[in-house]
Amino acid sequence: MRYSLILFIWMSLFLPGLSPSVSPVLAGGPPSVTWTADNGNGTYTNPLFHDEFSDPDLIRVGDDYYMTGTTMHTMPGLPVLHSKDLVNWELKSYAFDRLDLGPEFRLEEGLNIYGQGIWAPSFRHHDGVFYIFSNVNNYGTQVFTATDPAGPWEHHRMNVFLHDLSVLFDDDGKIYAVWGYNELRMSQLTDDLKDIVPGTERVIVESGSGAGEGAHIQKIDDMYYIINTNYDPVCYMGVLRSDDPYGPYEMRVISANESYGMDLGWWLNDFSGDPPYDLTGPRENFAGCIPLSQGGIVQVQSGEWWGYSMMDYRSLGRVTALSPVTWKDGWPYFGLPGNLTRSPRTWVKPNTGYTSGPKAPFERNDDFSGPELNQVWQWNHVPVDEKWSLDERNGYLRLHSLPSESFWSARNTLTQRAVGPESYAITQIDVSGMQAGDAAGLALLNFPYAWIGIVRQQDGHVLQFYNQQEQKRIDVETDETVIWLRAHGDYETDIGKLSYSFDGEHFEEIGGEIIMPYQLRTFQGVRYALFHYNKEGREGGYADFGSFEIIEPDPKRPIPHDKVITLKSIADGSVLVNWRNHLRPVDENSIFAEGSLSHFKVLDRGKGRVALRCLTTGGYVTVKGMGVMAEVRIEEEKQGDSSLFQWQDMMHGEMMLMSLHTNRYLTFDPDAGSLTSADSPGARPDRKGGSCFIWEMVDN
Repeated sequence: MRYSLILFIWMSLFLPGLSPSVSPVLAGGPPSVTWTADNGNGTYTNPLFHDEFSDPDLIRVGDDYYMTGTTMHTMPGLPVLHSKDLVNWELKSYAFDRLDLGPEFRLEEGLNIYGQGIWAPSFRHHDGVFYIFSNVNNYGTQVFTATDPAGPWEHHRMNVFLHDLSVLFDDDGKIYAVWGYNELRMSQLTDDLKDIVPGTERVIVESGSGAGEGAHIQKIDDMYYIINTNYDPVCYMGVLRSDDPYGPYEMRVISANESYGMDLGWWLNDFSGDPPYDLTGPRENFAGCIPLSQGGIVQVQSGEWWGYSMMDYRSLGRVTALSPVTWKDGWPYFGLPGNLTRSPRTWVKPNTGYTSGPKAPFERNDDFSGPELNQVWQWNHVPVDEKWSLDERNGYLRLHSLPSESFWSARNTLTQRAVGPESYAITQIDVSGMQAGDAAGLALLNFPYAWIGIVRQQDGHVLQFYNQQEQKRIDVETDETVIWLRAHGDYETDIGKLSYSFDGEHFEEIGGEIIMPYQLRTFQGVRYALFHYNKEGREGGYADFGSFEIIEPDPKRPIPHDKVITLKSIADGSVLVNWRNHLRPVDENSIFAEGSLSHFKVLDRGKGRVALRCLTTGGYVTVKGMGVMAEVRIEEEKQGDSSLFQWQDMMHGEMMLMSLHTNRYLTFDPDAGSLTSADSPGARPDRKGGSCFIWEMVDN
């Protein structure tokens, strides 16, 4: 472990002949880069976290912001995150360490709560008390309370089942709950938050109105607003408005079609029966459930309003996004004036009166030397505490095996969310304490799942690969007792790979590509998992994990300030050029594309904003009038916001340019030979609508 995996990735990109099956592990080299939404220049780029944080609910308490989200079957659950600026967050606590409501929560009696448990929580603060409400399948609505968001949290169960509820503490002392899908219901809750006040339950929105689920209710200027999501056939967000909690309600769509240029990847259609399961491959330009959904709004100290929501981000799961909100005619629309219902991927950070540098909410790496696990870890269902340890062997996580037929039902499996858009998880395992029938290793926890590890037999052990979808098993003979295991995930292609090493430096891939579909069986994205179980129906030995490390190749490319670039369309490969002081797309083989007419210098204007200066004339790309076709010109002098664009980093050298004159994107009609405009609302899911470009630096 002498080199950095980051160095390897750099070398594999730029030095030919380096085998992808040989990769060093990070140890003592340069620090790993981790995703932060904060770009360090006064802007942020969605998603807030490049790992799953679904069904977010967010509150402001004074100058502080708190957020929680769905955790399904994982323990501890209901993370409480804290922020001062809505962009940089830290994990303060979990509302519960264990939620043990029956044998299915413990993976006992052949039962489980995959895809169930805690979901769609409602986060509230009232009279100095923090509240989190969440319905649990078959066990009713649960309430968690604390006077300090860092805990301790207390828990009680309500006597009702309220699906995807949202709670409002009204200023007249009444407490309301709204819940349901398609048909929305409202009721008043008792003061002890254990039941519904008799006679107060009513239908406030009839089915077929366009309303959905995931309600977020709040009262603003004596008006009641309920933001919710409809997911069929494509996700969109609506808001209901009334001057009375029981209505009647009007409705408007406030966010639609915003997928940030992501289309649907691999998808699991049916998880019943035995593998292989019915999977559908990526469908170009099909958004499905990806667009922004299930969120709410919050006002910051400066008076600005901001929206928060989630989006289904392929096999990574559901991630959280932040959007500026524009009020129009009493309705809160996600987006900017002139481009309502669409949200910029990159925008200026909220003006909360507080500034900070980029910060990630989680510490993902763990050398297991502390008295406790890092907070990012969550157990798959309720663990057996006496069967795992951090102090039986210093610097190691020891997992004692418990009986299980397969990885799926293995108890004491320790997990953390996979990180996108690409990441490697690496662990070291000492298997000398394992007994016959034991299986221990590293998994891509999904449905279907895949894993790599050591299986102990009566006469020794083998390294084993298993892919549930293909029912593919590969055994590798070995006498080594210390082995390094690696899981790699590309969460933009939904492809995973597993590898092993006997020296911590040279890794061998095994088993080929693993399809990681988005699926509703666990209702979570892919997770990296450490496991140990016994296949012979008994308790076995122990496996020692010596380290766990996440490596994230950085997908962002810095804005090329003061550099000369060309802009090439993702849609049809055409290149933008100065043509008679208009911005025009031409064929990449055109004589106009070969010279300096296609060269533009990127000038830094602060906060991620740039001006583009044409090298041939010295003029500036400028948006005129309404920004329609032929109104993107090359002007001799800069003209304020008309000559400025917000750089939208779509990673891997892809980008969009949002005009500050129209709040819409530079675009043209692909294959039509038209001039450019600045009137595109945003990217299509396949990025081929004409507004997405590949930028390349011109050789000096």
